[in-house]
Amino acid sequence: MAFLKFFHRSIRKHYPAQAEILIEQLKIHYSVLKQEVAFSKSSTNPVDRRLDFTACFLALVLLLENKGESFIQIREICLEITKEYIRPKNKLQAWMKRQPARIIDTLPGRVIIRFMQKKTQALGHPDGFLVKVITDPAETFGLGYGIDILECGICKQFQKHGMQRYATILCEVDELTSSLAGLEIIRSNTIANGAKKCDFRWKRL
Repeated sequence: MAFLKFFHRSIRKHYPAQAEILIEQLKIHYSVLKQEVAFSKSSTNPVDRRLDFTACFLALVLLLENKGESFIQIREICLEITKEYIRPKNKLQAWMKRQPARIIDTLPGRVIIRFMQKKTQALGHPDGFLVKVITDPAETFGLGYGIDILECGICKQFQKHGMQRYATILCEVDELTSSLAGLEIIRSNTIANGAKKCDFRWKRL
């Protein structure tokens, strides 16, 4: 898993004296958690694919909770890892991240949106995501694309292990990923914060 190196790097940075032991413990937690979301690899709902990645975050949270770290420290490390993982490593990557937002109102973009609409409107697995894709420009600040997450696989995953409050950390990353795509996210609330849905809307920057 390419993303694991970012977790290992951060552990070595924050806990140099204990790094190798903690990394081994992280691997043990992750090996169990990834089996719980093994369905994500073959799920009919493409949004479920991200659950393998978030399982590693949950493994890290469990590890650091057991170590007695504070919410603030765990949040700092999680955000550090995520920001480094999604950060474009060169100009080409930065350019590529902006392309999806630029093709939304083109024919290829509309085809992709219709595909997503069809694939995400039903649960691929009871522990996965349920998403409603919004295409009405009047409801999407003229963009023609927005989503309501009606069931969040990440929240289900964290809640199962009593770590629901940490799911809010991953919500914070959406602002950064949106800005990298050339978009401003406008969201009133999230399931992780107790709302009935996560309402994702965007404006072009």
